[in-house]
Amino acid sequence: MPQKHQVVDRRSFLSACARAGVASALMPSCSRVAWGQAASSVVRDIASDPLRPQYHLMPQHNWMNDPNGPIWWKGKYHLFYQLNPHAAVWGDMHWGHAVSADMIHWRHEPVALAPTPGGPDSEGCFSGSAVVYNGVPTVIYTGVQNAASKDVTLHDAADKLRETQMLATAADDNLLRWNKLETPVIAAPPAGMAVTGFRDPCPWQEADGWYLAVGSGERGKGGCALLYHSQDLRHWEYLHPLAQGKPTGSNAADPVDSGDMWECPDFFEVDGRHCLLYSTENKVYWTTGDYDAREHRYTATRQGVLDYGSYYAPKSFRAPDGRRILWGWIPEARPQAEYAAAGWAGAMSLPRVLGVDAEGQLTLKVADEAKTLRGAAVRQRLKGGTQRSRLEHLRQEIALRVAPQTKAATVRLIAEGMPVWEMQLDLTARIARCGERTFSLPALKPDEPLLRLFLDASVIEAFAGATQAITSRCYAVRPERTELEVVLAGDGAGELTRWPLAAISADRLTS
Repeated sequence: MPQKHQVVDRRSFLSACARAGVASALMPSCSRVAWGQAASSVVRDIASDPLRPQYHLMPQHNWMNDPNGPIWWKGKYHLFYQLNPHAAVWGDMHWGHAVSADMIHWRHEPVALAPTPGGPDSEGCFSGSAVVYNGVPTVIYTGVQNAASKDVTLHDAADKLRETQMLATAADDNLLRWNKLETPVIAAPPAGMAVTGFRDPCPWQEADGWYLAVGSGERGKGGCALLYHSQDLRHWEYLHPLAQGKPTGSNAADPVDSGDMWECPDFFEVDGRHCLLYSTENKVYWTTGDYDAREHRYTATRQGVLDYGSYYAPKSFRAPDGRRILWGWIPEARPQAEYAAAGWAGAMSLPRVLGVDAEGQLTLKVADEAKTLRGAAVRQRLKGGTQRSRLEHLRQEIALRVAPQTKAATVRLIAEGMPVWEMQLDLTARIARCGERTFSLPALKPDEPLLRLFLDASVIEAFAGATQAITSRCYAVRPERTELEVVLAGDGAGELTRWPLAAISADRLTS
């Protein structure tokens, strides 16, 4: 049956890993040596793993989560990300680094940021952003270290870490070497505020200097983004909340689960409108609204869910051609024991281009650069009833267009005769259902696909029109034994187009 869609909170792994003794910070030196000796065999297994995506960005092995600091510099796209270089579970956060000429084909670079023993980021270099300041690429990120209970800011199942905002500058034009400031640029949350968390800085520049939003919140008051101001990125003055959520009434132990903590705020302007994205309650929310540039306060006037599936902690940047490009983390949706044994966990979404329409609705589509992966199109005319087609491999882009008289459509993946993924599209009620998730269907523009799927082994990124997305993990698909089934109700009609997509490496190791 269809896979259950779920987003695994990135923080929940910390205590689980510690209890299981698999966090690399707890790994004895002899175990690290043994792991290193086994690494080559793990890589061989990964290269032959049919569930590992082949055109999504991933580290060569081990754990990946949040995208960090996307930046265009000296003719290349650079994307950093949360990486555990020692195991395929959450823990020991570093900044991985990949570089690309087109946002699709990537080359891995050495780790960009690593924890400094005894420093403010000794327990991990958490998420952050990149900007160019005085001609130098600069990253602001959250460092974490063990702390006394009175100084703890990260309140989850472990409740032992202090979060501070750190800064590092590039020491070369390839962004391979970084110089960290030894002390935090923001050492503590605002005085008198009992924060639920204090992380994931998002900077931007205005006429009177730099501004920075930090994800935070308070119990019983809701999540928020705290606003700071600076002239030099090194000395910051706290102003007030840029935006404030509302209490949800939930008493979940982790404030992210309850909505009392906003992670990964992303604030930007696109198509003349201001947008704020934030991650909480296992979802990513988008908002559009009004920004008072004098008072520096943001008021959301419209909001929605960015992606209804396995998608979290996104980060955007402005490409050199003016497009707003967004990446998100695609987490695993299988038991930890399985992905730990597989030797890899997590993937980066395809780059999505964001926009805002006249009604304030956020729009999104996969960047056109993904078309460079396409092979020859295979088109199939559809009529009412059931039609199946065999998928030669698990790298596919699929577009479904339907005629106006079509009242309903169902799209399934069938593996070895059993349905393993399904989306039901009720065009009369304008409702879509995928697994346990239900969402509204948008009005379509002329000749716009009703549904577009990007299938990449166990990852399915699905888009309904220009406004709705759901990312699924499906571990029951099988190469050369998977079929695509489309069912159109009654006198429905349409067209199905499939493009085989090329892998971005020869061995599932990305580059």
